[in-house]
Amino acid sequence: MRTSIFSKLLAVLGIWLLTGLPARAQTDTTVYTLTLRQQTVTKAGKTVMGMTVNGGIPGPTIRFKEGGYAVIYVKNEMDVETSVHWHGLLVPNFYDGVPYLNTPPIEPGQTQKYEFPIRQAGTYWYHSHTMLQEQSGVYGSIVIEPKQERLTYDKDLVLVLSDWTNQKPKNVLRFLKRGTEWYNIRKGTATPLNRVVARGAFGAQLNFWKQRMEGFDIADIYYDAFLVNGQPVQQYPEFRPGERVRLRIINGSASTQFWMTFGGEAPLLVAADGQDVVPVAHNKTFIAVAETYDFLVTVPANGQLELRAMAQDGSGTTSAYLGNGPVLAAAVLPRPDKIGLMQQMAQMKMRMGAPALKFRPNHVDAQQMKENWGMKMDMQGKEGKMDGMKMGGHKMGADKPMADMDKSGGSKMAGMPMNDQPAPPKPKHDMAGMHMKGKKKEQMAGMNMPADTAHAGHDMPMGGMKTGADKPMAGMDMGSDKKAGMGGMDMFAEYNYDYLRAPQKTAYATTAPVREILLNLTGNMQRYIWSMNGVPLSSADKIPIRSNQITRITYNNLTMMHHPMHLHGHFFRVVNENGEYSPLKHTVNVPPMQQVTIEVLGTEPGDWFLHCHILYHMMGGMARIASYDTPRDPRLKGSPLGNLLHETNQYYTWGRLDVASHQSSLNLTSSNLRNQFNLSVEYGWNRNLETEATYERYLYDYLRVFGGVNVESTRRRAAPAPNESGPGKMMTESSATAVAGLRFLSPYLFNIDARLDNKLRPRLSLGREIMIFPRLAAFGYYEFQADFGWVNKLENNRSFTKEVVWSTGLDYMLSRNLSLMGSYDNRFGGGGGLSVRF
Repeated sequence: MRTSIFSKLLAVLGIWLLTGLPARAQTDTTVYTLTLRQQTVTKAGKTVMGMTVNGGIPGPTIRFKEGGYAVIYVKNEMDVETSVHWHGLLVPNFYDGVPYLNTPPIEPGQTQKYEFPIRQAGTYWYHSHTMLQEQSGVYGSIVIEPKQERLTYDKDLVLVLSDWTNQKPKNVLRFLKRGTEWYNIRKGTATPLNRVVARGAFGAQLNFWKQRMEGFDIADIYYDAFLVNGQPVQQYPEFRPGERVRLRIINGSASTQFWMTFGGEAPLLVAADGQDVVPVAHNKTFIAVAETYDFLVTVPANGQLELRAMAQDGSGTTSAYLGNGPVLAAAVLPRPDKIGLMQQMAQMKMRMGAPALKFRPNHVDAQQMKENWGMKMDMQGKEGKMDGMKMGGHKMGADKPMADMDKSGGSKMAGMPMNDQPAPPKPKHDMAGMHMKGKKKEQMAGMNMPADTAHAGHDMPMGGMKTGADKPMAGMDMGSDKKAGMGGMDMFAEYNYDYLRAPQKTAYATTAPVREILLNLTGNMQRYIWSMNGVPLSSADKIPIRSNQITRITYNNLTMMHHPMHLHGHFFRVVNENGEYSPLKHTVNVPPMQQVTIEVLGTEPGDWFLHCHILYHMMGGMARIASYDTPRDPRLKGSPLGNLLHETNQYYTWGRLDVASHQSSLNLTSSNLRNQFNLSVEYGWNRNLETEATYERYLYDYLRVFGGVNVESTRRRAAPAPNESGPGKMMTESSATAVAGLRFLSPYLFNIDARLDNKLRPRLSLGREIMIFPRLAAFGYYEFQADFGWVNKLENNRSFTKEVVWSTGLDYMLSRNLSLMGSYDNRFGGGGGLSVRF
């Protein structure tokens, strides 16, 4: 018996030494088993292969008690490796679940045990961190009950919002990599040239083209369905009239951000990312990917309450209903006006298109990048720096990211002592964070607000406001004298976090040292590469975090997309107008062309992932490793970090086959971040053939060098011999040449190819494609080749010849993979046919 007890004590001691965790009594331990399987699921009217957790999508809600101990077994019954990350939970580094960084991957047939103390309360979630598995269904919710509940409610309900595609996620990313407008066309959110011209926005379109941008983009992907708890619509009739319900809402989408609206009275927002906030009535709420919000609602006495979540670009919705009887409908928000937003961005003279791939990734000046790109105007519309401009609730000085930041006080989170209680919340802004005074405020008070904003509370939508009889406020039209400078108004103000106020002081002690880090968020939509400071994850250095030091990170978004930035293993302060009472979060949304500053206190040693939580942006390279520079856990032996870096630098291959009445062509491309292989074959039914194979190296986003081989076979009629009459014989001339040169994407989106072959013949070509109507694109190509006779003297001692090749045509997209095309080529003639993309 003594031996048995002694053995158990040694075992407990061994676990404690190995994991650094305190041994826990069995009575406060909660145990779960999560089984991951590949199986067919029916979503959006189609049965496809998905990945389930315990047989469902989403997986089950797992519940714990603050102060308890979690033991979770994850069983992998799939034929690929997997992982699970406990999003928002403060866990020992080894159990965070990012494969190859801090946790080994779970191999097929393997069961991995996670165990950790529960140091917090609130609403959180879990998901796979392996490749694109989250999109296929590996996600679920976490609820942690507090030791002492401060809120009064009868029941709670977890609502997991998500997006669903019937395509394989890898094919989605491959399709994004090739650059195409099909997803926007399929959603009805494309902005072809005819619509732009009809709106009088051609000047704005030229401005975007000049900066190598097709137009204003909001969301990248067409989704077959948007879901709440796995279904497009959910009914919860079990909730009775008068019951107060805590809605725990989680955005578990791969890439969709939602606008949430509620029927009936404005709900009470009580928590964000699992952390309590000062309760505030808040109806129209933007929930970014990976964020969670808790609301208190009361089931109506006679009817059912609707929660409506609209995809940010207006391409679809999902709804949940609580109660019975007539529906108390949530506000229906207007679709964003992408052309109007494009006009605003052009008027604000923003410099867009910051490179996602820097020429020298090891020599990056983040501050210089910030000064070179982004907003270049002050509040009065005068060119210069952004002195005093208010962006999303933050006032920025010329040199400091957050000039008015309150640095006083001291606090910690989840075990960190907090300071005294807050003063009453500040009055809300007149219009979602916009500050107006005097006459301007009086003028805004008379704005015509559409009926579908009736429940918007203080966050009135800018997308539907009107200042004139016929001008929708996709941004605001404030008169010609104020357009250029936006009249001091921020077109993205409704995305700020000023309505979130911590119930206790969160400011850290003024004695703690501060390290400032600037992360410019950068991206390339043509190649779908995303990065920070122009450097993707695979080429990036680690971000240093030091124990008991404040790391102040300023995210400066230089792209047209929103980026919800998540730091693993920590809560951070999102510095807003509430100063010392700024809220604590684990994920923060950074709107286009704006900056947000966070502060994190170094209390969790190890290496942690920091990344955009739009799954395809993360996989495109927008990620970093935040490191305390602690030794790598020996249990990660055999799980090299390079495998994680490789995930964001894989090769993707695509192709196109054109079969027409006058010619056929085949184009194949295989590309990763810096390297690209191309094969093109053009064959005319007149038996002219050109084949080219090249390797390209991207020096930065828009410039690459290349080398390869070009083979041409031309059928021509020879001149008749002196003693022959009639036309000459048909002859086939073939030539193979080595080629090298530069390829460049110019302003206004022209593809330029400048090359020299082994006969020292220069060639310059120019190509462009423009979507002129929905589904219909026009394309043109022009090539000029000169031969100066430097290698082989030409007949008749001519020292110079030239050759011109040109083509033009139309392409009508029938579906994602099929198009009707018609073209004319001066080598092959004209005709029409079918294009197949694969």
